[in-house]
Amino acid sequence: MNDLKQRTKQFAPDVIRPCVQLPQTPEFKILKGQLFRAGTSVGTNYRAACRAKSKADFISKVGTVEEESDESGYWLELIEAMPGILNLPFDIRTSRELARLKQEAGELTAIMVSSKKAARGSND
Repeated sequence: MNDLKQRTKQFAPDVIRPCVQLPQTPEFKILKGQLFRAGTSVGTNYRAACRAKSKADFISKVGTVEEESDESGYWLELIEAMPGILNLPFDIRTSRELARLKQEAGELTAIMVSSKKAARGSND
């Protein structure tokens, strides 16, 4: 569990780094804000899940982590698809870091789905 606490916590600064490098245009400002919010909430919500007061509370809180990590993946995909980012000193769409972040968001989402299923005792 401590490894997952650290991993979800590390996701926040990993997401913040590319956010601060994106342009200040209105469309990117919105995308950056959404990614920043979702990406930084993964760790805080997982921490809350670890302190859940009941099985139902844990399932609910892990569900929130699942939603936020999945949403982070969505915003990363959207940023990757945005035109106009070729004006940056680097091309984030071909960046290994963007690919790594999308993979991490997907893996965290999958872990949370599995955690919810295990907590429910279901094999769905």
